[in-house]
Amino acid sequence: MKVPVFSSTIRRKEMDAVLSCMVSEKIGPGELNSRLVQSVKENFGIAGCAAVRSPAIALKYAIKCLGLPDESSVMLSALSPSWQISVIKELGYKVILLDVVEDTALVSAEIVENGMKCGGNLLILHETLGNLPDLDSICALGIQIIEDISQSAGAYIEKLDEVENNEPKKKYAGTFGVYSILGLEENDIITAGGGAVVMAANYREWVVLKKYIEEAPVTDFLPDINSALALVQLKERARNEQIRLEMKEVYVRSLMQGRHKTFVCPYENAVCVVYSFPVLLAHGAKEVKQYVARKNIAVADAFEISIASKFEEMAADCPVARSLVLRCVFFPLYPRLGNTQAAKIAKVLATLP
Repeated sequence: MKVPVFSSTIRRKEMDAVLSCMVSEKIGPGELNSRLVQSVKENFGIAGCAAVRSPAIALKYAIKCLGLPDESSVMLSALSPSWQISVIKELGYKVILLDVVEDTALVSAEIVENGMKCGGNLLILHETLGNLPDLDSICALGIQIIEDISQSAGAYIEKLDEVENNEPKKKYAGTFGVYSILGLEENDIITAGGGAVVMAANYREWVVLKKYIEEAPVTDFLPDINSALALVQLKERARNEQIRLEMKEVYVRSLMQGRHKTFVCPYENAVCVVYSFPVLLAHGAKEVKQYVARKNIAVADAFEISIASKFEEMAADCPVARSLVLRCVFFPLYPRLGNTQAAKIAKVLATLP
């Protein structure tokens, strides 16, 4: 049996929480949804948020809160998940696709500025693979930002010019944008089996979001059975991240023995999180996939659900993103993997053709 690329971090604690919810026979949106909202506020230091049934619903609320003029243009990384295109078009806005920097798979301030010159009014900033772009430079452009921290939750920037408890102040992913969304889907860094949280970092923006939330139908809100899973995942986040980090360090040392590479956290004052293990191949993926399959290890195209993958013609002017779609694969990396399997994968990484 092949080692799967992704596996949930669901353990006994998570199962106990879900089973307790089922036993209570209160599985719709209720008390646990409220507790999840409070936990997210405390974890990320934000003014307010709401837990909803899907990332698409979360993004719709975030965009609606901004009250963009008709015919506005929304900028997206070509490596953002393709469902974001559907949301923007449903709301009646235009899409401007942005290419990325090869070493990071992220947009840069220069790329965003060029998008603004083409009419971009809003940036949906997908923090791909757990890494953070130069957020200070992007924010300095004055563009409205909605962060997507589905892969970067827990990452932060050290504000070297601000001190808190004798250490540089930490500004977390999800607090740079006017609004932010945290996906809780199956392969997101924090999972509830489905759903998302829409977040407002500051009180002024929360007042606007709160009005929409108070008028929302109950069918938009995350059920308690999912909220129970997300609550335990949040509590275990630091532990899970430490396991991922230790595993990544082993993988990186192995990968360095060959000619392929992985992505780096590009800025010294950024502390990024580990989202799977992406390998940027020196050539096409076919030969590597065949080699890894013989070792009973599964790999997956890292950007198979991205805009550049699903809408090739639309991404024609994004050559770097299109190249990464063809040359980047995920290797298994998750807390439940275990040392034996991780060592096996590390050995394969060191001998990739």
